[in-house]
Amino acid sequence: MGKSIERQRNIIDFTLSSLLRRKGKNISLMIVYTVIVFVLASVMFFTHSIKKEAHLILKDAPEMVVQKMIAGRHELIPEGYMEKIGGIRGVGSVHGRLWGYYYDPTVGANYTLLVPQDRKIESGEIIIGNGISRSRLAYEGDIIGFRSYDGSPMNLAIKEILSYDSELVSSDLVLISRDDFMTLFGMPKGHFTDLALSVRNPRELPTIAQKISDLLPDTRPIIRNEIERTYDSVFDWRGGVMVLILSTALLSFVIFAWEKASGLSADEKREIGILKGLGWETSDVIMIKFWEGVVVSLSSFLVGIILAYIHVFFTRAPLFEHTLKGWAILYPEFRLTPFVDAYQIFTLFFLTVVPYTVATIIPAWRAATVDPDSAMRT
Repeated sequence: MGKSIERQRNIIDFTLSSLLRRKGKNISLMIVYTVIVFVLASVMFFTHSIKKEAHLILKDAPEMVVQKMIAGRHELIPEGYMEKIGGIRGVGSVHGRLWGYYYDPTVGANYTLLVPQDRKIESGEIIIGNGISRSRLAYEGDIIGFRSYDGSPMNLAIKEILSYDSELVSSDLVLISRDDFMTLFGMPKGHFTDLALSVRNPRELPTIAQKISDLLPDTRPIIRNEIERTYDSVFDWRGGVMVLILSTALLSFVIFAWEKASGLSADEKREIGILKGLGWETSDVIMIKFWEGVVVSLSSFLVGIILAYIHVFFTRAPLFEHTLKGWAILYPEFRLTPFVDAYQIFTLFFLTVVPYTVATIIPAWRAATVDPDSAMRT
């Protein structure tokens, strides 16, 4: 056992000295290697964490939303639909929601206006998100001008700025009173944007959704799980777009790494021949190249992971946040809560470390099986 440990220690010592003798080649490889791991890990960390944030936020969303459809488009839903849906067995509560979009030509952005159910807002007052506050340089007590559906001006005072912690979903949000909402958009009385409902038994959601569709064929029930899956698909798609854009760089790295790992130089072949002539076994030579691959790939992997973690969770991923967040004008500013699991690390490790390490062994085995005299004369 002691001889085996001593043998491995000597092999590792020789491996480190061999890497230092060719430090120019190895440093250039490690830089490229680290950059690739950094980019891939950043995209994976960001996408996974923002999906987790979305799931945490959506857990407080209505269990089901019912919309009225006309010609395949979302329309206002009459108040009478509430009574019909409330009469379905298993439905707990139903309430109408008022929300819509308002285009502000001052900043060229759409605001989301919402009449809240859980807080009282007086007429003439609004509560706004941080994105609107930054873009309009407007703060508590300031006045923001709106133009109603008939062109008449509406001046609303800012009562409060929404919490920074909610900025992922509230960056472009305006909370407004019911009366001001009706006046601004000219909403007809007795109508809502959609209906939100809760059920007594969550397992009956698909059944209740089907009953609503049968009772009111012009409606579309949307279960909260469907919204969560939509968010997952959107962020997975955006992450995939980033990887696709970087595919050229990834392909270049694969070619570069393969050439560096598999193309042994004349000096390296001569070195292997000398070791064989001194009595080293083929397994020893292969072990040297294996440890070289492990040192280069694992060092690059760890540095790339650490840099990606800092980039995403401490500096808010400035390199590609706009692409993955998806806001057109009012980009939210928030710090993601770190969500890193073993599956992510294993996937990155398998895609980056394992292929390179294996690629270093094959050419070493070929060179180690050549006659030492032939290798030393190379």
